[in-house]
Amino acid sequence: MTSVTQSAAWKALQEHYDTVGKHLNLNQLFQSNPKRFDELSVDFKGTQSSILLDYSKNLVDHKTLQLLFNLARESHLEQWRDRMFNGDLINTTEQRAVLHIALRNRSNRPILVDGKDVMPEVNRVVEKMGQISHSIRSGQWKGYSGKAITDIVNIGIGGSDLGPVMVTEALKPYAQKGLNVHFVSNIDGTHLAEVLKKVNADTTLFIVASKTFTTIETITNATSAKDWFLEHAKDPSHVAKHFVALSTNAKAVAAFGIDVNNMFEFWDWVGGRYSLWSAIGLSICIYIGYENFVALLEGGHAMDNHFATTPLEKNLPVILGLVGVWYNNFFGAQTHAILPYDQYLSRFPAYFQQGDMESNGKSTTRANTQVTDYSTGPIIWGEPGTNGQHAFYQLIHQGTKLIPADFLAPVISQNPIAGNKHHEILLSNFFAQTEALMKGKNEEQVRAELVNVKDPKVHEIQLAHKQFRGNKPTNSIIYNKLTPYTLGALVAMYEHKIFTQGIIWNLNSYDQWGVELGKQLANAILPELKAPGPVTSHDSSTNGLINYYKKHRL
Repeated sequence: MTSVTQSAAWKALQEHYDTVGKHLNLNQLFQSNPKRFDELSVDFKGTQSSILLDYSKNLVDHKTLQLLFNLARESHLEQWRDRMFNGDLINTTEQRAVLHIALRNRSNRPILVDGKDVMPEVNRVVEKMGQISHSIRSGQWKGYSGKAITDIVNIGIGGSDLGPVMVTEALKPYAQKGLNVHFVSNIDGTHLAEVLKKVNADTTLFIVASKTFTTIETITNATSAKDWFLEHAKDPSHVAKHFVALSTNAKAVAAFGIDVNNMFEFWDWVGGRYSLWSAIGLSICIYIGYENFVALLEGGHAMDNHFATTPLEKNLPVILGLVGVWYNNFFGAQTHAILPYDQYLSRFPAYFQQGDMESNGKSTTRANTQVTDYSTGPIIWGEPGTNGQHAFYQLIHQGTKLIPADFLAPVISQNPIAGNKHHEILLSNFFAQTEALMKGKNEEQVRAELVNVKDPKVHEIQLAHKQFRGNKPTNSIIYNKLTPYTLGALVAMYEHKIFTQGIIWNLNSYDQWGVELGKQLANAILPELKAPGPVTSHDSSTNGLINYYKKHRL
């Protein structure tokens, strides 16, 4: 299979970039077309919320977009999309379907894997999650002392942690008063120790999230949590009242002391970084309530339908994905910033660091060949505004690197305090930053600012340093209010953006072999840390580091 760079669509884009694209100027594009915003913005209208994507502040003209859509069609994006929705085994390296979309399939359209409809099992697990959520939130579920549960501790790592952390933070306004949620992921004992300081054994429920129930970080943390619990509860039979499992290994779950009736299954066609919609979202379901969890699923399903049925030219995930390819592969951009002007979305960039970088951080194609002549997944990063403005926006505005960025903001704040003053200051910054990145500030404007600076030396110094080149590309994403439905739609939108780019780059976005080697080497090193004497089995650097640790530990 030839490289995507040899396709007619890619070659046409390269010629367009060389002759037109790299010379595009945003200010000129807006001046020459007063209707640019109307033409380059799309409004997703769900049943409970809407999302506006304004992509007019990107370094594209209509020809650029036409060529990008041609690339999508030449890459068979629509056919691959349909294969995913139909349950085909598009995860080729593991021979699995990719069906996180089934977890939020609220229409209950049959989705077959190996000839079997998965929806009855999906619905059964969701209903079971609703039952335990109601039992805990209503106070019916009692701990060993007869008290109701007040704290949920989710123990998991990777997708078993990042999704629930992000969603529970984002949907805090929907939490039940007096019910707290905590997360333990890091094998560093500090993480568990600090959480345990905040909870009481007799009112805490631990959720252990590990599909195989063998993940070393998760099982080590869970075992230490159980040891702590038994120091207080004494009786091992009490474990069943305070631990539940998200797993498929019933034997190991039972051996741990967990009632297998409190084991929630999920399936190998659900990748960890796409699993918040599954039983992995149990902490979410308990924290915000079953009805709100269902609304989260409904928002994701609405975006699934949009992605599956909307023409590419009006399709939010497709547009985001293709514009990202334009910068990544033709402008040479190495990173992409996600900048939410919504404090509740503080963990959204970190969530999609895994979602994007673990999916498309690949250098082997679906044809089992090495990628040699184009770049794949970008580095994803970001922080909430306006904090980021006082941290790294300096580099985005005046640095030498091109950093495309997504700005996200709600129309309506969950907390309109001081007569909505805070929110209007926040949004004034949201609107101003994308305008400033586009417009910049030229020499003439700076001279006008410096008219009262009398010292000619200072005048000339500041004249040079206060200029901004502008022409920095951004997407603006505005949603009504950060409700469960809206969040579900936003997450699904980014998931499908990742899918779009993976298809263009000819990648399998649903495996993660790159995380395995470090685990294997760690398993080999662990017994060496316990063995006496110096280590000599590695390179000189690794030997030196291990031996330094062994010499200086207590």
